[in-house]
Amino acid sequence: MNKILYLECNSGISGDMTVGALLDLGADRDVLLKALDSLGVGGYHLHFGRTKKCGIDAYDFHVHLEEEHEGAHGHEHTHEHLHRNLHDINQIIDRVDSNDRVKTMAKRMFEIVAEAESKAHGIPVSEVHFHEVGAIDSIVDIVGTAVCIDNLGLTDIVVSPLSEGFGTVRCQHGIIPVPVPATANIASKYRLKLRFTDNHGEMVTPTGAAIAAALRTREELPSSCRILNTGLGAGKKNFDHANILRAMILEEAGTDEEMWILEANIDDCSGEMLGFAMESLLEAGAADVWNTPVYMKKGRPAYMLSVLCKKEEISRMEDLLFLQTTTIGVRRHSVERTVLDREKRTVSTKWGEAEVKVCTWKDQLFCYPEYESVRNICKKNGADFQTVYAKIRENALKSMDKIPNHLVGETE
Repeated sequence: MNKILYLECNSGISGDMTVGALLDLGADRDVLLKALDSLGVGGYHLHFGRTKKCGIDAYDFHVHLEEEHEGAHGHEHTHEHLHRNLHDINQIIDRVDSNDRVKTMAKRMFEIVAEAESKAHGIPVSEVHFHEVGAIDSIVDIVGTAVCIDNLGLTDIVVSPLSEGFGTVRCQHGIIPVPVPATANIASKYRLKLRFTDNHGEMVTPTGAAIAAALRTREELPSSCRILNTGLGAGKKNFDHANILRAMILEEAGTDEEMWILEANIDDCSGEMLGFAMESLLEAGAADVWNTPVYMKKGRPAYMLSVLCKKEEISRMEDLLFLQTTTIGVRRHSVERTVLDREKRTVSTKWGEAEVKVCTWKDQLFCYPEYESVRNICKKNGADFQTVYAKIRENALKSMDKIPNHLVGETE
């Protein structure tokens, strides 16, 4: 079953909000601490707690910077004097005690920020020195986000439009407009959707925008899904609405996909020819083939031969229609279909092993014995189709603990 991480950014997005939401979603705090300790970066301590935003309980994650810490050459005023470029940041990330996926995600987020800052200041990427964005808190936020995403085992990620405020914000260089130039550059380059609100101040930080741009793997949510878990990360500002980032793990209920239907009306084709055509089309990869009785001009009885296939298979299917039938024309049109998640399983019966198809829709499970398995058992054992079908299904459901034992017979 496909699982999706959905970041709902109705109150913007920042690094600490993201880490908080992912921890609330179930990411392992000890794994996070171990990874951050391995960076070898000091000058901060972490706060893990709970807070309320408009009465809603949310995870409060915060990186507290210490005024100074012991560096290689004595005391360093970390957030005032220690400026790092992208190369320095990547060296720090390479030290993290984690896998390559974590390192790649973290480096990508910082690369996105560096590109945006480069454009904002009109300097090469190599000359970008991280001040606010590259300070210790953002190193922790970005690496922490990558560690938590990997720990949750999520690879399919959707990000909602990012709500942003208006006005100005003060930074090291002075007062700048909201969204700040780096955030605006990221949103523009990576086609992030912004939704402007009447809240005064910054709601989307460059770190938050980089997280959204780097993590997003698809544009839209599926048409139907089920919420498996929810995590709320608290922001540090107070608005009229709850200042939270909501992260949800969703389970996709079925898969929407585009298919094509090819149709041909045929009134001068033998039954044997139609049967062979259907067989050939199915063997060539058609998802389905069927005949519908129709009446054509002059009241002649005929059949409409229909083929369901993917777009890339249209040419091959048309070749077979013209080769194996007497049609001189094929209509086609696109359709959408929802396909249930399914898997094949093998179950044991008193007659031997049999294959079943297990499908899921929302919280419902359906089990269908495969025709060939039922057919083979019937032929070998002289059993009737209905009995074999029912017993295979019963054993399959019992093996998956989907029905109580007292409602089914003994497993054969």
